[in-house]
Amino acid sequence: MLKWFLVTVLALLLFSGLQPLLRKLGWGRLPGDLQVRVGRRNLWLPLGSTLLLSGLVALISRWL
Repeated sequence: MLKWFLVTVLALLLFSGLQPLLRKLGWGRLPGDLQVRVGRRNLWLPLGSTLLLSGLVALISRWL
């Protein structure tokens, strides 16, 4: 359980750090990805991208 938690935290940190590069490549611009401006902050909710990524991870895990 701890191993999966650490992998999840590291993956989230990696995606957060690579967010500017990933946005240039099209990540976060799929249908269902939301960007909300609240005051001076931008809130980025990549719902469509998350579904695509989880489907890809599920296919890879079944293959392995």
